[in-house]
Amino acid sequence: MKLGANSVLFGGHSLEIAFKYIALAGYDGIELSAIDGMSEHLVLDRWQELAPEIKRLAQEYNLELLAMEQPSQDPVKMEKAFQAAVEIGIPIVNCGPGGKTGDEATFQQSVDSIGRLCQMAERYGVTLCVKAHVGAAIYNTPTTLRLMAAITSPAFGVDMDPSHIYRANEDPVEAIKAVVRRVKHVHIRDCKGRQMNPGKPEMQANGRGDINLLGYVAALHKAGYTGPLNLEVIGAKAYDVTQCAIIAAESRGHMQACLQACGAR
Repeated sequence: MKLGANSVLFGGHSLEIAFKYIALAGYDGIELSAIDGMSEHLVLDRWQELAPEIKRLAQEYNLELLAMEQPSQDPVKMEKAFQAAVEIGIPIVNCGPGGKTGDEATFQQSVDSIGRLCQMAERYGVTLCVKAHVGAAIYNTPTTLRLMAAITSPAFGVDMDPSHIYRANEDPVEAIKAVVRRVKHVHIRDCKGRQMNPGKPEMQANGRGDINLLGYVAALHKAGYTGPLNLEVIGAKAYDVTQCAIIAAESRGHMQACLQACGAR
């Protein structure tokens, strides 16, 4: 598994700051945030202008470009994301599932939309990953399994985030075993309690919450997963660099310990 961090953790700072401190924390790679309102990192309306600088930063800080997160399913925005991914060399684009929990009509709309986006991803030669998300149409293991059954495109992958599964009142360790055959990306963070939001940024740091992340990583390793394991901590836009760097470093240490404990490193 490749350890990475989503640059959204440093959303209040420049992309170079994100690269610098993610590299200093010892990560193998980085996931670029293209999340409007949470960062000004990979701004898709300016991706052609930003692409050379991103490639320079990846080389200077020796970080592999593991993925991009762009939550919208808008086809125009998503096409820009795929174009940027191809030019910059990003193999995976993560997006949100859309829809509303318990609303069958929006579930089908989400399936149809994701299916069309996967066809576009195929044309560009990139992978589109979708994760279960609190409040969305796909929010737990049963709805993820339904999505997996509906989408047969080779460009589709499941993105698994244990914090969302935990907040859906499930055991993330058992959940990952049920879907791992289609998992191509993992967002990882901890969570204290099962409330709607993941909590303060520092409480999202791996090891601070209630989730059995060691068991989760061990299940991934046992299943042969070798893809990205990207830390995704949100809500830190107002945090200073030191606070963000501590969260990144603490989480990376926990991730490394989990890999070592289960024999993955």
